[in-house]
Amino acid sequence: MSSVCVHGLGYIGLPTAAVLAEAGHDVFGYDVDSELLKALEAGETRIDEPGLDDVIADALDSSLSVTDEVVPAEYHLICVPTPLEDDHADLAAVEAAGETVATVLRAEDTVILESTVPPRTTSEVLAPVLERSGLRVGEFSLAYSPETVLPGNVLTELRENDRAIGGVDERSVASAVALYESFVGGDLRTTTDPTLAEFVKLLQNTYRDVNIALANEVAMIAHDYGLDAREAIALANHHPRVNIHQPGPGVGGHCIPIDPLFLGQGSDRLDLIERARAINDGMADYVTDLLEAQVESIADATVAVLGVAYKGNVADARESPGLRLAETLQRRARAAHAPGAEGTGGTDADPMIDVRLHDPHVTDSHLALVSLQDALSGADAAVIATDHDEYGKLDPSEVAAQLDGDTVIDAKGILDAAAWEAAGITVVEL
Repeated sequence: MSSVCVHGLGYIGLPTAAVLAEAGHDVFGYDVDSELLKALEAGETRIDEPGLDDVIADALDSSLSVTDEVVPAEYHLICVPTPLEDDHADLAAVEAAGETVATVLRAEDTVILESTVPPRTTSEVLAPVLERSGLRVGEFSLAYSPETVLPGNVLTELRENDRAIGGVDERSVASAVALYESFVGGDLRTTTDPTLAEFVKLLQNTYRDVNIALANEVAMIAHDYGLDAREAIALANHHPRVNIHQPGPGVGGHCIPIDPLFLGQGSDRLDLIERARAINDGMADYVTDLLEAQVESIADATVAVLGVAYKGNVADARESPGLRLAETLQRRARAAHAPGAEGTGGTDADPMIDVRLHDPHVTDSHLALVSLQDALSGADAAVIATDHDEYGKLDPSEVAAQLDGDTVIDAKGILDAAAWEAAGITVVEL
């Protein structure tokens, strides 16, 4: 077993550190967030992930320690965020992590970048930073190996998913393989080109984004024909070479809405990919259009948005379609109340629309979340923006009794429309 320093204890770094410790490695979890470290030492993970608390507790009792001081180690894993800023990846955290590693880097050590990054980041951004240590690439090993996990199933997928590993040379590949094979049950796919591994990670999420955009455009077209888009997709998918994804109110999470645009940092040929991004980001406007067709005045309505997590049964609200919908409703209401807008008195007063947010999983204190009863009570309409199990089990009669209006937009296709309509609710499916 080896010594491993994991840089960044977020959604990926912390579970990775835990499974490495579980595999018997001597693991140091390094992060500059002192409050996060205090919480971890107190047994608080801040990540809602099944089984994670127990694995981390066991790891902290054995071979995982958390620290705000970087330590020398045989392996350095960089798991820091790479947000999108003005259509470009912000690599400041990757560079900062590289600078930190450089202060303790030794010959024969191995550095592995796991963060999602644009192609050539490992070789053209990280490598020069690491060489400030005085060592040249080759004296130390350098590789790229992206995580490919799904929130809600992170631990299982860290242990079982196949892994792409791109090293700068054969020794780097072999060193990375030695680490990952200690805890990964899936196949390890290797290449001596880290740029290829970076590209593959982006390609995986781009495929999903473009496929979802197709489903969303199909849903809008099917609506114009009065057809059930999900039924059409289900029938189409019986063909052995067709696999259309499902439509929805948008695409969220840290990866799919962001990664496709990273491909454009070294190429000016993005076309279909950019169009797919625009379709998926535009679904909030389309759902608002559906609402406007059902309520008397969207600008003065009360709307319950059910679900601000980006996907069902998780607590992750990053790039949330539900929050984007709430912002779109507010923007549409402001436009309706703008001076000179048709049907207004020409005032620029704040919109009267009341958007209420509910989510049974998300606990972010920065969001104005309310109880389900408070969200629904007296509302003109509700929108199911996340396919949480709890929403699929709602009693339509109880919801009908709480709403003032009679409309539910089912943007995730989880309701039994006939049962809800029997309770007096008009269900508009996406």
